[in-house]
Amino acid sequence: MKLPRVITILNLCINFGLRNERGVSLYSTSTASTLWRKPWNPSLTALYRRISPVGDSRVSIVPLLDQWIEEGRTVSLEPLVAIIKELRRYKRYTHALEVSMWMTDKRYFYLTSRDIAIRLDLIAKVQGIEQAENYFNNIPMKLRGLEVYSALLNCYAYLKHVEKAEAVMQKMKDLGLDKSTVTYNVLLNLYYQTGKHDKLDTLMHEMEGRGINFDKYTFGIRLSAYAAASDVKGIDNILRRAESNPQDVFDWAVYAVAANGYTKAGFVERALAMLKKSEGLAMLTFKGRSRAFDYLLTQYAAIGKKDEVVRLWECYKEKDKVYNKGYRSVISSLLKFDDIDSAEKIFDEWESRELNLDIRIPNALICAFCRKGLMEKAESLFNRVMAKGMKPDVKTYYFLATGYLQINQTERGIEAMKEAILVCGPWWKPSKESLASCLEYLKGKGDVERAKELTRLLKDKDIVPVDLCDRLLNYIQDSESSLPALNEME
Repeated sequence: MKLPRVITILNLCINFGLRNERGVSLYSTSTASTLWRKPWNPSLTALYRRISPVGDSRVSIVPLLDQWIEEGRTVSLEPLVAIIKELRRYKRYTHALEVSMWMTDKRYFYLTSRDIAIRLDLIAKVQGIEQAENYFNNIPMKLRGLEVYSALLNCYAYLKHVEKAEAVMQKMKDLGLDKSTVTYNVLLNLYYQTGKHDKLDTLMHEMEGRGINFDKYTFGIRLSAYAAASDVKGIDNILRRAESNPQDVFDWAVYAVAANGYTKAGFVERALAMLKKSEGLAMLTFKGRSRAFDYLLTQYAAIGKKDEVVRLWECYKEKDKVYNKGYRSVISSLLKFDDIDSAEKIFDEWESRELNLDIRIPNALICAFCRKGLMEKAESLFNRVMAKGMKPDVKTYYFLATGYLQINQTERGIEAMKEAILVCGPWWKPSKESLASCLEYLKGKGDVERAKELTRLLKDKDIVPVDLCDRLLNYIQDSESSLPALNEME
């Protein structure tokens, strides 16, 4: 059983300020977003405003850069580096790579080791790891420093290429470039992500032997592994070591990981104590506090502490400005206790604030209404959503479909199911039970054409394999045949 996604070490890295994207700030003590936060001069702002609207990665921004120079304008290295960082921040990796290449191909700027490391990372993202390896092999030896090797290490770690990552780490050891805690954390995180937990202790012992300090990421990774295994003794041990560490290693997320492990192992009161400590640390910081509150709301709900959810929500509103994520967290938490009335009141509050439209917030209530068979309330909320200009997604329609099927309004359930299939992405599949209900109903009515239409939709969206679609069509057309097993949908 995996830990909830929010508390995996990748998300811990976000909470701690360590980026979880390959090559971004894992090889630097500063974050990759530092420069873009600085005020930009008018010239840099003007250039970025030309580039920014080109959202399609298939459309090159090189002509815009060339045009800038043709107009007699100048640009130095630092502004281009700032633009690359800004583009990376928005995951516009193709355009960021184009700027990086333009810097040398058209402007002949000399790249620092950090610039090279960033380009290596971008090549891996845009062109693949083989091209990144080719680029690395052509980097002059004198420029293959800590940042460049760390970027390559992080690329392999991101792709979970354990042996290649270990080979890079060994090369860094040979060159004396392995004295950074951050570098070890990348490999520790890789072992955690790939389930090689036995290697975690070995690597941590190596760090101790070489005098490399543990930091909050180091402890967080080991703690996450113990929590994933419900190893309470291991959690206790890491907490003792971390709390006795002379370095300031604690962040609210460390205690949150411990709480999650205790919850998973059934130690509710110990989990509550950890959540209280986590909340206490979150209160001491401003940056990232709302993220902590968002998560802690759901964890108090997970251990059945409704009073704590309500208390923290009031504190949240007092301490910070609440945005959509906060409303999603508290509504979903209250619905775990079937407190629909309180959830509705908070939804009304969210609606009155006129924040950015987020279909996930009404979806939580629509799901609750449908689960309880309160279809009139679900329909009313759906109509409010439409009137507000929100676009229903696959979950909206699927919740309605299952709600209608539950109260035997199968006709309406089928129509909602069709809408869900039409808007679904490649990751989504309806439950076998709900789909079987729709097909059996249509066959029973003798409505072959609508049954065929539903089957074609399933085929077009790759929800069921082609051969299963053929068997479903045969089932629909042959009154004597039975419904094929839908296990192949899994």
